Amino acid sequence: MAYNHHPSYSDNPLWSDITPIPLDEGPGPGPALASIAYSPRYSTAMSYLRAVMASNEYSERALSLTGDVISMNPAHYTVWLYRAKIIREMGKEIHEELAWLEGVSRKSLKNYQIWHHRQTLMSSLPSPPATEAEFLTKILSLDSKNYHVWTYRQWLVSHFNLFDSPTELAAVETLLREDVRNNSAWNHRWFLCFGKDELESGQRAKGGGGVVVVVDEDLVDREVAFAQDKILLAPQNQSPWNYLRGLYRKAGRSLADLRSFAEQFAATQGGHDDDDDDDDDNDDEHEAAPVEREREREQELDLEEGVRSSHALDLLADIYAAIGEREKARKVLEVLGRRWDPVRKGYWDYKAGLLLDDEDEDEEKKEEEEKGIKAVPEGGQGVAVA
Repeated sequence: MAYNHHPSYSDNPLWSDITPIPLDEGPGPGPALASIAYSPRYSTAMSYLRAVMASNEYSERALSLTGDVISMNPAHYTVWLYRAKIIREMGKEIHEELAWLEGVSRKSLKNYQIWHHRQTLMSSLPSPPATEAEFLTKILSLDSKNYHVWTYRQWLVSHFNLFDSPTELAAVETLLREDVRNNSAWNHRWFLCFGKDELESGQRAKGGGGVVVVVDEDLVDREVAFAQDKILLAPQNQSPWNYLRGLYRKAGRSLADLRSFAEQFAATQGGHDDDDDDDDDNDDEHEAAPVEREREREQELDLEEGVRSSHALDLLADIYAAIGEREKARKVLEVLGRRWDPVRKGYWDYKAGLLLDDEDEDEEKKEEEEKGIKAVPEGGQGVAVA
């Protein structure tokens, strides 16, 4: 095929000893049926790149050539791999490459290859540069939920054991102050707090060893308080609710402990106030029994107009079901599907159906316990088993 030389290479004495290798589009006379319309500059650069790669050349000009190709096509993973090999073979200064990479990163935020290349470079260092946290802060300020950046950051924490780094935790807290709905930041906070133990227990499980996870209760308490504070800021934000559930599951705590916290997001203004009771009231009325106090609690809930968070209702439904108050759980699920989250009505109806199934099973067990199971042997007398 005809080759279109671009003057930046074909007329440059630096490349006069290289015979460019054009793209092979397969056998047959004439061009391919559906050729990609590469620009002349890109086609020329790639032809020279094929030539230096074929001869395994590791030089300054080859490094410069990879930079030119990347500037035109930053998603070309083969070029990135070749560039990393040049850096390694030539013993180039890693910090210089990182400085060059920063500019490329800003221009192509969503490019995966950039972050893989950065990870490759970092792997050769004993510790991350002091400027790395600042660099990540700048990049995330441009796109705070960039998946590739967060994936790289998680690798960075794991590789250099930065789980207890105050800098990392402070960076996450700053991001959550700026946007409490940043689910990526919530995920990274969990990784900082519990990722190390989870990774280590996973390795022990693979090795056939016993998995014993010891949870730091003080850490859990701190994170519970943090999550609840953020929920109060934005009750309809699902991230801290999921975080809170995860904490209780992690620590083996009962969700029922969150009942009063969740119920405040479905409460009427005001509510019952013991201070308004008449001083002459009988003490017996105050000791009235838990049933009476429970009725007061129910009257304070307003599932039709007083709800500030559908996620609180979701949690309450699970709590009520867990403590055996299935009728209340069904009521919450019904109002979720009808009033507060009709888009997922089918899901809430499904959860309500599971409650009925559980209730049927409980009834069957209760009947079996009350009546006993009668086993009648063939030709024999019935024997009641209590």
